[in-house]
Amino acid sequence: MSWLKEVIGTEKAIIAMLHLAPLPGDPQFKKEQGMDYAIDRARKDLRALQRGGVDAIMFSNEYSLPYLTDVRCETVAAMGRIVGELMHEIEVPFGVNVLWDAKKSLDLAAATGAKFIREIFTGAYASDFGIWDTNCGATVRHQHEIGAEDVKLLFNIVPEASAYLAPRTPAAIAKSTVFNCRPDALCVSGQTAGSATDTSVLAEVKKAVPDTVVFANTGCRKETIADQLAIADGAVVATTFKYDGVFENMVDEKRVAEFMKVVRSVRA
Repeated sequence: MSWLKEVIGTEKAIIAMLHLAPLPGDPQFKKEQGMDYAIDRARKDLRALQRGGVDAIMFSNEYSLPYLTDVRCETVAAMGRIVGELMHEIEVPFGVNVLWDAKKSLDLAAATGAKFIREIFTGAYASDFGIWDTNCGATVRHQHEIGAEDVKLLFNIVPEASAYLAPRTPAAIAKSTVFNCRPDALCVSGQTAGSATDTSVLAEVKKAVPDTVVFANTGCRKETIADQLAIADGAVVATTFKYDGVFENMVDEKRVAEFMKVVRSVRA
């Protein structure tokens, strides 16, 4: 039994992404709508996800495109306000994901009581955001400095929109990451949000690190989740929960419920 049972309440856990609207400082932020719109939209998505039966929720600034790897303070402050405004309505375990800044994700988790974060903690990449470097040792030390040592760290080892500067297989990356960095979980992704996680890669990673929690991180759908959960320990799910399965849309409670019905049959 993994930590998923203790922290989230079940094995084969489904973590639903709650994509926050563009925030102050983001290129697509609409000043005339302000923070009230972002809060209202997040509240509606939160209710739809919870009524649909997801196991956990992760708040992320998904629409802060193009992403920064050193996120500005106004983004973290806005995310903190939204989570704070919704705190009394959150009924499931939750995490946070400040794209793409691991330290600020930890800061937000410490401030809000989030149980987990998902980030790029390791590796160096050529990406859509330029040359992307990380410093896992500094990040984990920061985690302990701010008293967030109980926050679970979900390592995205196949980052979206990027490639490792050194050619290495996902299985090799998984083995060395587990040995060197002690992640709580590994996330295996497609190229972008909504792109399917390759089940063969998922299987290679899980075989390489059988004692580590492995998540299918993108592109999970009702039609494929059973095959993915036959390999993975859980999934991070977002786009398929939206109306018509479109990334930019809001959450459709009916699609969530249909997806979770399949998940419950897999668990059974």
